[in-house]
Amino acid sequence: MEQDLKTGTTTVGLIAKDSVILAADMRASMGHLAYDEESKKLYKITEEIGVTNAGAVGDSLTIVRFMRSQARLYEIERETKITPNAMAALLSNVLNANRHYPFAVQFVLGGINKGPELYELTPYGGVLKRDKYAVSGSGTELALATLDQGYRTGMSEEEGIELAVQAIEAGKKRDIYSGGKAVAVMVIDRNGIRELEKESVKKIAQKGQK
Repeated sequence: MEQDLKTGTTTVGLIAKDSVILAADMRASMGHLAYDEESKKLYKITEEIGVTNAGAVGDSLTIVRFMRSQARLYEIERETKITPNAMAALLSNVLNANRHYPFAVQFVLGGINKGPELYELTPYGGVLKRDKYAVSGSGTELALATLDQGYRTGMSEEEGIELAVQAIEAGKKRDIYSGGKAVAVMVIDRNGIRELEKESVKKIAQKGQK
């Protein structure tokens, strides 16, 4: 059982001029086995909020379902949409309440309120608001190096997508627990959430390798 929890991944989030870009590799590992090469790691919570997950798949899906239901309940009770900051606080409370038997997960949460917002959440409920970019998973150091070199404030959406893909590709190249057939990318802006087609992301990745 302990070995089953040793999952790895590379996920990133970054703030562009008017949007949040979330990206992740697609490999699910179990111990030292590459168990799935098309695993989903980007999740839509509301029309303006999305998350990336790193860690145990079962724990992640349980929390994602909870966040979705709580977001709907919040909207019904308060007749307004939940903000990324409020969702991060809710998720923090859930994780912290289980700190003695913690969920083996780490989330990057992004969304739109008055502007783009980005948060990292630790397994024990720590919340770190990020003004530029956030990372999670076993490929963190590799992705960070790419983001440190390439990020600049006020990047366009297209530039943000390219950098996020490059950061994931860096993790896929050197981290044995990151990989998969493609890089998954989610864009969040005032028009809502959209996930990029695999072929479009593949072209962006190939462009970055030239």
